[in-house]
Amino acid sequence: QGQIGCRVLSVTQGGYDTHEDQKRRHDKLMLELDRGLAAFLEDMRGMPVGDNCLVLVFSEFGRRVADNASMGTDHGTAGPMFLLGTPVVGGLYGKHPSLTDLFEGDLIHTTDFRSVYASVLESWLGLPSEPILGAKYTPIRGCIA
Repeated sequence: QGQIGCRVLSVTQGGYDTHEDQKRRHDKLMLELDRGLAAFLEDMRGMPVGDNCLVLVFSEFGRRVADNASMGTDHGTAGPMFLLGTPVVGGLYGKHPSLTDLFEGDLIHTTDFRSVYASVLESWLGLPSEPILGAKYTPIRGCIA
């Protein structure tokens, strides 16, 4: 029944450094991610541990808006991040970055990723976020039940 003896697990999926052939590669990666997350959440459904499972998905970096010469994109800003699971209060928090209002060709993030971390630390794990994150970031209230 999911008694693995730890509160936090980490899993990685590589391959997102798509400097070339981005559309085909990214579609394949998204399908793999979707299937993996769906299978995991389905396995958790109906078990007590399933109601106590929060999934945080993030990218270590964003991509540039403009294509490069190899039909890919180079490293950029404003990487994606989302939460899944029973405790998540669904919806969009913040707003999408503009594809036209850029800073030197990069997206301008609208939500600091550390605010999401602060939300998880404080609302889900019951920990003070400031000592862990090294500064005070305003949690996104209401995103976790």
